[in-house]
Amino acid sequence: MSKMNKIKFICKVLDQLFPHPEIPLKHKDPYTLLIAVLLSAQCTDVRVNMVTPALFRRYKTAAEFAVAPIEDLEEAIRTTGFFRSKAKNIQNCCR
Repeated sequence: MSKMNKIKFICKVLDQLFPHPEIPLKHKDPYTLLIAVLLSAQCTDVRVNMVTPALFRRYKTAAEFAVAPIEDLEEAIRTTGFFRSKAKNIQNCCR
């Protein structure tokens, strides 16, 4: 079996076992999922789900994240750990 055939076989089996995998991160659209995923590094989904509701009320668009004072963004996500790096990554992504 070629490498490509193995990959296709594995993907087919995974699709059968997990046809609609549940995403534990609460989100309303691809944009909010992206931010939640960025916050999830070295952090539990439970903690991210605690932080994101207030975060998304404060910053409603990527443009708002992009221009937010970095200190304010850091404070809003502090409890997720590695908040300085995550704040920079979120802003760079949103720019």
